[in-house]
Amino acid sequence: MHSGKKPSTPVPANDQPVMVIKLRGSPALSPFRHARLMEKLQTLAPDIAQVYAEYWHFAGITAQPGQDDLQVLQRILTYGPALPAEQGEGELLLVVPRIGTLSPWSTKATDIARHCGLSWVRRLERGVAWHVRTHAGAALTPAQRAALLPLIHDRMTDSVLDEFEQATALFEENRPAPLTLVDVLGGGTDALQDANRALGLALSPDEIDYLVDNFKRLGRNPTDVELMMFAQANSEHCRHKIFNADWLIDGKRRERSLFAMIRNTHELNPRDTIVAYKDNSSVIQGFRGARFYPDAHSHHYAYHEEETHILMKVETHNHPTALWRINRDGRFAKLYLKHFPISFY
Repeated sequence: MHSGKKPSTPVPANDQPVMVIKLRGSPALSPFRHARLMEKLQTLAPDIAQVYAEYWHFAGITAQPGQDDLQVLQRILTYGPALPAEQGEGELLLVVPRIGTLSPWSTKATDIARHCGLSWVRRLERGVAWHVRTHAGAALTPAQRAALLPLIHDRMTDSVLDEFEQATALFEENRPAPLTLVDVLGGGTDALQDANRALGLALSPDEIDYLVDNFKRLGRNPTDVELMMFAQANSEHCRHKIFNADWLIDGKRRERSLFAMIRNTHELNPRDTIVAYKDNSSVIQGFRGARFYPDAHSHHYAYHEEETHILMKVETHNHPTALWRINRDGRFAKLYLKHFPISFY
């Protein structure tokens, strides 16, 4: 879950040029995952003969490293199972974090590099280079590409590049754009609907009416930043307001809201429940078990037999909430993507 705080790794300032170096990593697919992928491709794109994937790391740097420092970085970026590397053949599809975002992997890896004394590393990012070969040795057709891409990337969080040189776009920044006003006072609902489409706010009609009414009441126009933050805050937690809305089925209003319907299952059968619907979590009856921890008085570690219940934590956040929007426009702080899986902890 995103904490709402700024990332610990600062984004490079616009006036500080960043060079990019590329470092080859290890194979990205285990034999099992590779076989599973090829099995799917046999059905979806049988003309694809072979797929090989390996990690590539991209480092935004402010100075050329010495040989010793470069070896330290290569050691940091050597991880995971030792799988045999291959020489990639065929067409290259380079999957990287979505251009304009800062990935969770990047923040962790960059922090590690900094703690290892690599102050010249401004930011690290990781991609997967997919080498795809067809039986005929020809380039992928649009149909083959359309069948393959959903299997190797998430279009909401990833970008697909055709060349390694294009990965420098991961580190590009633009000057902050000027603050703009949306003329709600003069243009009313039509002006806000235009901004909704232009900014991709995904505001619903009732939200647009709400904003128009309130900004007219305030006697001023909203800024684009205010509208963006309203849209993101309102989409957070999967629009919990919908869960408490009136519920109509076949045109008949139900006495319970959607969330009340969900709660009703527990009301009818609360067996083995210790806590329900408290702070996005619940506790169910567990068992007696041994736990190993120090005694509060003697400070000696020992086993203690006690009741051990089971906690189930559920977060209905939008996914993924760990993406950080870097300042390509200079102002919008976070990127929330609007689809609604439930994350279990």
